[in-house]
Amino acid sequence: MQYRRISADCHLDLPWLPPDLFTSQATRELKERMPYVEDGPQGPRWTTKAGVNMGTPCAVGSVGAPYVPGQNYRVDKMAETGLYEAGKRGERRPGDPHLRIKEMEKDGVDAEIIFGILGVASRVEDHVAANEMLRIYNDWLKDFCSHYPDRQIGLACLPYGDIEAAAKEVYRVAKLGLKGLELSCSWDMDPMWHPCWEPLWKAVNDVQLPLHFHTFPQMPQRVRNQLPPNMRRQAQFTTVAGFQMNLIQIIAAVIGAGVLERYPNLKIGFGESGIGWLPYALDRMDFEFEDRFRDLMKLKPSEYWRRQCRATFQFDRIGPKLIDEIGVETLMWGSDYPHPDGVWPESSKYIEEQFAGLPAETVHKITCENAAKFYGLVN
Repeated sequence: MQYRRISADCHLDLPWLPPDLFTSQATRELKERMPYVEDGPQGPRWTTKAGVNMGTPCAVGSVGAPYVPGQNYRVDKMAETGLYEAGKRGERRPGDPHLRIKEMEKDGVDAEIIFGILGVASRVEDHVAANEMLRIYNDWLKDFCSHYPDRQIGLACLPYGDIEAAAKEVYRVAKLGLKGLELSCSWDMDPMWHPCWEPLWKAVNDVQLPLHFHTFPQMPQRVRNQLPPNMRRQAQFTTVAGFQMNLIQIIAAVIGAGVLERYPNLKIGFGESGIGWLPYALDRMDFEFEDRFRDLMKLKPSEYWRRQCRATFQFDRIGPKLIDEIGVETLMWGSDYPHPDGVWPESSKYIEEQFAGLPAETVHKITCENAAKFYGLVN
């Protein structure tokens, strides 16, 4: 098809999934550890037998937070489309491929890359159960994307806490036909420069699917929820102000460990990373490489970045001023639908504002062409 706009960062979260998805598909041994929807004093909620509150169905963001009018402008704009009211009636627009296509068309988006449930799966605080959730989700995602395979590009979620299992799942989901992979970022994972990750790098290289890392906050949500109510907003502001820049931990580790040198065909995407901070990070890595780390790799870090990495963003006033420093070929716009930090259904407004004055060719590369190339979509 002819693509005009591709969102390289959208989401499909637990609140919008079928209520019995995990309990109906889990192995017999793990059914009792799966999340499910039950009616509570405040209405339906996702929960587990262990008592973990997983959020409200068809509510705000990945955590299923209640919609509070007037608290968040962008959430209010989503609410104006009837998204949450329809959800209360059982109409899961983000979780229905046919309704979801209509949501994209409202926003002028022809195709989208869909990130999954990695973050919310970790909230069950049970690695085995969480990884079973991811297996079930990946199988369900295959069917979800089969209706519009050139427009809905789902990323398979890889198991967390078991590198061998993650590598095995890479091969399995590649056979399913999914077109990308997503690995969790977290606080207790082995650093990406550690040799223990080698089986994963080899598996990703073998299947030739792009591997993605999404942003992660400075503290787990469960820690923030334990704070006194009057402190949570301050902690949340600190989190949203700096969470994108945490990805330097992944970028520097993968480059410094020589992963991109050993596997020159391996492609890595960074979801919702923002781009305004990248020129400094790349320049800093290049400086340190020239000064004292020439033994670690053959090329400058910024050269590996341009050759094999991509960054997505929805609205960034600084980044478009520094495109030449980052590499226009490495940038991919995304709407972040249906997250509170996103720009749906006003993507055109934000695109025009942040790219004002840039050549149309450059804007097309960032909002369409680069993603089409990265994911092998034929234009």
